[in-house]
Amino acid sequence: MEGESLTLNTGVTEMQRDDLILWTFGPLLIAKINGKDNKRKFYEERFRDRLKLNHQTGSLTITNTRTTDSGLYTVTSSKIVMPLNTFNITVY
Repeated sequence: MEGESLTLNTGVTEMQRDDLILWTFGPLLIAKINGKDNKRKFYEERFRDRLKLNHQTGSLTITNTRTTDSGLYTVTSSKIVMPLNTFNITVY
């Protein structure tokens, strides 16, 4: 529902030092976290101040969800060729 928080899980229990986790919304890179130094970076202005990354798992939380947040989210790891997870989210 609109205005709520939503957590999208990577499926990773604990990030390794050489992990790089990337989150995309459709074709847009929206967030990344580097396991080496837990450095987090957010890219997409539409999510300004509404994204959080869990430093242990790389899971993404979207706060204050909006209908415009509906769409396909994909999480990938630098260690694995295939996506870790894909989510088709509908906010109403």
